[in-house]
Amino acid sequence: MSITAPQTFAPRPYQVDAIEALRKGWDDGRTRLAVVLPTGAGKTVVFSHLAHQMLDGLGHRRVLVIAHREELIEQAASKLLAVDPMLRVGIVKAQRDDHADADVIVASVQTLAVAKRREAIKDIGLIIVDECHHAAAASYMEVLRHFGAWDGVPVAGFTATMTRTDGGLAEVWEEVVFRLDILDMISDGYLCDVRGKAIKVDTLDLNRVKTRGGDLVDGQLGKALEDSGAIEAIAKAYVDHAADRAGVVFTPTVATAQAAAEALTAAGIRAAPVWGAMGKDERRSTLARYVAGEVQVLTNCMVLTEGFDAPHTSCIVVARPTKSPGLYVQMVGRGLRPAPGKKDALLLDVMGAASRHRLASMVDLTAREIGEAEEGKSLKQVAEEHVANEKRRALVARVEAEEINLFGSSAIRWLRTEDGTWFIRLTGAMFLFLVRDPGTRLYRMRRWTQADGAHSPKDDVARPLPEALAWLEQQAKVLAPGAFVAREARWRQSQPTDKQHRLCRRLGIAVPRGSTAGDVADLIDQNRVGRVLGQLILPAAAA
Repeated sequence: MSITAPQTFAPRPYQVDAIEALRKGWDDGRTRLAVVLPTGAGKTVVFSHLAHQMLDGLGHRRVLVIAHREELIEQAASKLLAVDPMLRVGIVKAQRDDHADADVIVASVQTLAVAKRREAIKDIGLIIVDECHHAAAASYMEVLRHFGAWDGVPVAGFTATMTRTDGGLAEVWEEVVFRLDILDMISDGYLCDVRGKAIKVDTLDLNRVKTRGGDLVDGQLGKALEDSGAIEAIAKAYVDHAADRAGVVFTPTVATAQAAAEALTAAGIRAAPVWGAMGKDERRSTLARYVAGEVQVLTNCMVLTEGFDAPHTSCIVVARPTKSPGLYVQMVGRGLRPAPGKKDALLLDVMGAASRHRLASMVDLTAREIGEAEEGKSLKQVAEEHVANEKRRALVARVEAEEINLFGSSAIRWLRTEDGTWFIRLTGAMFLFLVRDPGTRLYRMRRWTQADGAHSPKDDVARPLPEALAWLEQQAKVLAPGAFVAREARWRQSQPTDKQHRLCRRLGIAVPRGSTAGDVADLIDQNRVGRVLGQLILPAAAA
């Protein structure tokens, strides 16, 4: 074999979990299973260990790894030998046909789509599909059916995203048995955190760009970028924000990739373009120069979204606005691998004027709901702040539920103002109310009288809600025995009086249809007390 085996290495804990999830799924009777891991999580490492572990149980049968790009094929073969240098790894693509004595065959789907080539490969007991979000394509389906994917041969698919705009993936993959979120990888130190910065180009009008297959049309998008001056804006933003970073620029067309490289070079940044139809030797040489540091920035027309491994990359420029979260994740993921001296990744996101399109953004890197990203904050910061806000909202909801339960079960009729303050009306000139200490679940009693306004009791102690409620009700009975309204007072079920209706009209209170006299009385009290409290500067808690 012409492949050189690098140093062997052990799988990470989550990689072991992914393999166990696959094996359990097959043991449970399912066949075609998928694993979703973020870019940089080591999908190739996982399936290399999987192949190594499964071979002993396959008898005379072998493992077939299917990929669709040269870089993916070479990378897979290299990782397989890194896991087990004694493996016999063969490659089948184009003119290469090394499968006769191989334990594991790494093959291109384009070559396997040729009936004669795939029929020559026998005894496959496990199929592994790299970048399996492509598997709904007709070429993949034909190859998978030929090798028994629907006839009991176990299949494992690996990808960073399980979304595909043309659908059909549910026909291939029965279940995603293991999924790891990018935020977990960042928190555990396996990936770098990422900060976002918008490159705003006001003259970039994406509303004129049509959609095809669920995403913006590349050619129209490229023309919009060129006509708007976005290419020059990218070069300026790179100099301003990422001058000391190695980076990758994603563009929609070959012309924009070449133009971006020229603009960056003119701005003093060593840049070079790569694209799909570029000669293999020239592309390989350009990538090698980037890895060696001779080129600072690679611009590309969507050829580095998969199989590109350059951990020192610390800036990603998305100059290919997309509606596809999956594509966005693939682009940005190229900059998240950790490397010595690398603290974080910078995401420069090209944005035009307000658009009718719902475009993917930094928050789409995670499957979790984290709200909107604030510029300058990292993905981890945004997520942590969202979690903190959710906890605060949950606390407020728990407090509110506790309040409603306690006040609702009281024999005395408590009312609540629009801003959430609970009170007991004693007379037209006096009411008692509770004030919650900020940031706590403790409450204090306050009394308001028409003559003296609001004031606190001598024993001004913050109490838990049940205790505060009982204490205030006791004070109400002392201050105005018999004056407060019992919950079940008979008059409350009567029809509202004309006097009540006139007062509501004067106060601007809307009375819902079917309201009783008691309901209207509550509306009037809530309105009056709410107005009073809205004008109060409450006495501070005693020191």
